[in-house]
Formats: sequence, C-alpha cells, structure tokens
Amino acid sequence: MDDATRRAVTAAREQFPGPEAVETGRVVFGFDGYLDRVREVVADRTDPTSHERLPTLSGFRDRVDRSVEEESSLSFEWLENGRRTGGHTCHLARAFGTWAFEPTLVGMYGDPVHESFEVEFGEYDLVTLGEPGVTDAVEFDDGKLMLTEIGDTMTLDWAGLADRLGHERLLDRLEGAALLGVGYWSETPFLPDVLDGLAARWDDIEAPPETVLVDPGDVRKLDRDRLRAGREAIGRLDEVTDVVVSANRAETGVLADAYDEAADRSFEAAAEEVYGALAPTWFVGHGVDRSVVVTGAGTDSVAVPAVDEPEMTTSSGDHFNAGLALGVISGLGPSAAVVLGNSVAGHFVRTADQPSLDEVSAFVGDYLSKF
Repeated sequence: MDDATRRAVTAAREQFPGPEAVETGRVVFGFDGYLDRVREVVADRTDPTSHERLPTLSGFRDRVDRSVEEESSLSFEWLENGRRTGGHTCHLARAFGTWAFEPTLVGMYGDPVHESFEVEFGEYDLVTLGEPGVTDAVEFDDGKLMLTEIGDTMTLDWAGLADRLGHERLLDRLEGAALLGVGYWSETPFLPDVLDGLAARWDDIEAPPETVLVDPGDVRKLDRDRLRAGREAIGRLDEVTDVVVSANRAETGVLADAYDEAADRSFEAAAEEVYGALAPTWFVGHGVDRSVVVTGAGTDSVAVPAVDEPEMTTSSGDHFNAGLALGVISGLGPSAAVVLGNSVAGHFVRTADQPSLDEVSAFVGDYLSKF
C-alpha cells in the first residue's frame, strides 16, 4: 500500500459511473478461440477416492528437477476440474456479456461451430474463422502451467482474414463499436500484419472504435527478431486510434529485453521501455502484487491486494483486461482504469466467477481494506 495506490483508488471511485450508469454498447473481440480444460496435479494419492493436490508450481518444478538430476523418467497424475471456452475473445466476451454489452466474437470456433461455443455465445454475433486451440490449464497457488495445442490462429494474417471472412464484413462489425480487443500475438505470429491492415482501412469505418486493446500474450514463444519486426505496427495503428497494450509482468520483461536488454530492470522501467518501443497510447503491465501504466504523462503504479488461497488463476490476466477495457470505455484515467482491472481480476481469483457490475463497484469501494 502506498500513496500512489490511494490516489488511484480515489480516482476510480470518483470516475467510475457506477453499475446503473455504465453506457453499454457493442464491443468486438478477435481472433482466437480455445477449449480449456482446467486441471490440478496430484501430489499423493491416499486411496482410489482421496488424494492430496500438488499446491505450487515451484513444487512441480522441484519434482522435475529431481527427475532430471536422477536421469529418470517422471509421471504425474492430473485431474480435470472443469471445462470452459477460453482465449481472449471468449473471456472478454463473457465479461462484457455479463455487463449487458453486445459482444461480437470473430475467432476460431470450429467449422461447424463447436457446441461449447454455440451454447455459451450463440446469442451473440459469433463469426468463426477456423479451428480452435485446446489448452490444459494446470492450476497452482503460485501460478499456472498452460499446455496448449494452438489452432488456426498460427497462420492467420490480413490476407487470411479476407479469405475466411472478408475485410468489408470485418469493418462492418467494427462500425459503431466502443472497443476492439485483439489477442494474442504469441498465438498469432502474423498479428502485426493484421494490425497494419486495420490501420490502412481504419478511415473507411465511419464510426470506428475509439480504442483498440492489444494483449500480446506469452511472447516468450516468439523470437526476438519477430518481436522487433512487429513492434512498429502498434505505433502505426495508434496514429489512427488509441491503442492500449496490456501484458503481464513476465511478458513485459520479455518485451523490454527484446527491444533493449538490460540487467536488473524494475517492473516500472521495463514497462517504460516497452511503451517507448511500441508507442501505444497506454502500455499497461499487470502483476500479482502491482500493476503499472505508462502514458505520455508519465508512469503510475497501483498495488494489488494479495489473496493467499486463490480459487482460480487461469484467465486472471484476461479478467484484468476486461476490467481495464471497462475503465477505458467508461472514460476513466489510466491509474483509475488499472484499479478497475485489478478489481475484476481480484474478484475472479477469489471466487472463480465473473463479477457483476455491482460486484466490481463493491470491490473498488473496499479496495484499500483488502490489504
């Protein structure tokens, strides 16, 4: 807890219009789609019906390290605790649908559309571009392990959007939308080409979204040459609309090192490096203990109230982005919007449930007391 956090929370309380006053409308999300299986690893099995869960990712690592040192094979038992649709498009559409917005999802949902996507999002404008990915999300108290089979996002580029959907149909869906959310660069290597295509056609949209939210995802999957080659696309898109880039702490560090490697750089310094390299309107870095936002006016840092025993951490970053985007749409300033992001994510990791607008407002109201 610090004075900067107190000021940010005060600003969020003053600027957030409240559940009844939020102006809802259309929002568009692209271009992924995942079927997620939420899992836990068994540490010790007592009997056929009883077991102890392996609680930490560090404990998982220790077992792997011992196996490597002993030059032996290793097996884990894991259990499935549920299935859900996932990825940037699904998590953010789920949040905004709960908040009475009208989401459009343009992504990988199968051909024909898989039943899981149809059941959950069939009442929305759902446009499929190809086959979804499949992720086993292993939950630990100190992090998560994502084992992913990537779908058709791997080959998606601007020309591919023309083939699978048509540029005019995409631009029609952006007409009058309050926000375009795009994720993830890590799973869509040609995403900079898509952003360049959008920038070139942006003026063809009579009432385009005022903000584009870009989530790079786990950019450790991309080599530095690709990260460097794609960096200017965000700046070019920012010339025609406001671009907000949001990445977690680890991703922020990877991006910073790709553009200017340095030793012992702080989270704030890494975020500032990425902001300078990508040239968006805002760059936001979010973490379990602190989130930062860098704009042309400077850097703000907001502490995050910790939770000792989270119910779920998978997609906590997407929930942060949903709250951040809600703040942007609602006209909040940078640090206040980050408080909203922390609040939506904070509610989710504590309950494993999507918060209502009333619950978001209540979390912001109680934010300081949670430290």
